[in-house]
Amino acid sequence: MGRIVAIALGAFRESVRERVLYNLIVFAFLMIGAAILLGSISVGVEQIILVNLGLGAISVFGLLIAIFIGIGLVSKEIERRTIYNILSKPVTRAEFILGKYAGLLLTLFVNTAIMTAGFYLALAIQKRGLALQDLSLLIAIYFILLQLAMVVGVAIFFSCISTSILSAVFTFCLFVIGNFSSDIRWFGQESGSPLLEKSTAVLYYILPNFGDFNIINQAAHGVRIPALLIAANTCYALLYITILVSGAILIFEEREFR
Repeated sequence: MGRIVAIALGAFRESVRERVLYNLIVFAFLMIGAAILLGSISVGVEQIILVNLGLGAISVFGLLIAIFIGIGLVSKEIERRTIYNILSKPVTRAEFILGKYAGLLLTLFVNTAIMTAGFYLALAIQKRGLALQDLSLLIAIYFILLQLAMVVGVAIFFSCISTSILSAVFTFCLFVIGNFSSDIRWFGQESGSPLLEKSTAVLYYILPNFGDFNIINQAAHGVRIPALLIAANTCYALLYITILVSGAILIFEEREFR
């Protein structure tokens, strides 16, 4: 566990050196500027717009970090030949993968926490105060974190089998398709073809269902999120992440470096 923590902290420090957290400055200006500009819109509408804008920005910024850092967690170490130095130390390949994954999760958590603080600050400026029901927006942010944790799992999986560029393309494409997995299944059901229906059903269960984690619109309109959905999404994300990281470890264990 100590070695995994050391690798995770090293990955976090590397992301800071790459100035990943500088995007927080852009986010802060975006949120504060939006809060000021929306002050002239009719009461109620500006809050919906600000919540959509804020949560959407948290999701987009986090997605960019998850993909463009996640793809380099393993592939960059291989391309730079630093993997030889790492694996020559008393570190197993499984510990290396787990440590890198945990390090990027830490980066995303810190990044999201700071952006959440900026989002609530903008909301407080716009509303001239916060109410207790505003805390319900944290559920949407929690779902965004679960979604990003799955994206990191996808990125590190592809990073173990391909180059950085191809890993980025594969991860982004899978993210886009995963947001429409329910629509793909519905299309198969409405097609009238048994073969197509079975094929789309298989894809639905294999592909990550990112669409179920997007509740930004419901949060903006104050729709109550059932506890059952929170539990179901949490279990689904943990299961999918376990499969992805385990697959990455198995592939990395068998990979030879020359």
